[in-house]
Amino acid sequence: MPKRQPEGRKERLLEEKLASGAKVETMEEMTEEYRLHLTNLMMMQADSELAGAFGYVPWITKSPDIKETLQVAQIVKDEVRHARVMYRLLEGLGVDVDAYYKEHNFSLRVGDSDLGTLRAAEDKRVNIFYYPIETWNDFIMFNFCMDRGAGHQLEDSLECSYKPWCDGMEGIFKEEAMHMAHGDQWARTLAADPGTREGIQAALDKWYPRTMNIFGRAGSPKNEIYRRLGLKKRDNEAVRQAFADDVAQKCRLFGLKVPAWKPVASKMSEEPFIPG
Repeated sequence: MPKRQPEGRKERLLEEKLASGAKVETMEEMTEEYRLHLTNLMMMQADSELAGAFGYVPWITKSPDIKETLQVAQIVKDEVRHARVMYRLLEGLGVDVDAYYKEHNFSLRVGDSDLGTLRAAEDKRVNIFYYPIETWNDFIMFNFCMDRGAGHQLEDSLECSYKPWCDGMEGIFKEEAMHMAHGDQWARTLAADPGTREGIQAALDKWYPRTMNIFGRAGSPKNEIYRRLGLKKRDNEAVRQAFADDVAQKCRLFGLKVPAWKPVASKMSEEPFIPG
């Protein structure tokens, strides 16, 4: 069993490792601060992956044709796999995942109540996963907005300071990009048809502001800690702006209008949510 190091020495060694660009690979290398913040971020991703899968399940049978039934089933399978990857990593950090799962209801949805940036329960999911996906347009714009938002958030995880998370993220990131592409394809098709354009625009008007709320407060002190520990690379506002620019470009191509969104600083969460 490795000899436990004093916390002060651990801090110095961790600072040196992070400054050199080296990766953290074991719990023995972590300070308590590092472990707690890493666990928090990874739990947000794990819970979001699982809650997302549960929310998609009804659309396996409600999708418009057999091709989409199979596609939605694959997306659900991907999200469950992502959750499994993340929960296994969390077990390695000492989290009792089975006990945690039994304490929370990942099927919980809140109807159309406006949560803003609040959570509706004690789990760590991105709050957008508390909303139900009620129509096919909702499903498509959830792919278009949320998977795009997830991609921009998770870019930082691909290069974070914890190597096991980086390694696990490679496959997850590629599959999330495929989910986003599915939303893009359908959004383009529905926006091009005068008979369906109004409906898909209405779905964008619903899901775009909800996605803009997930990135956290600009200049957040907690985000500064994440960056100091190498767990994130960018300020919350930089990630949100990258997402907004991406959506604006797609909307110009598809003939859709970017919905208005104005941040209310007092209602923005201290930290970014990590989507799946």
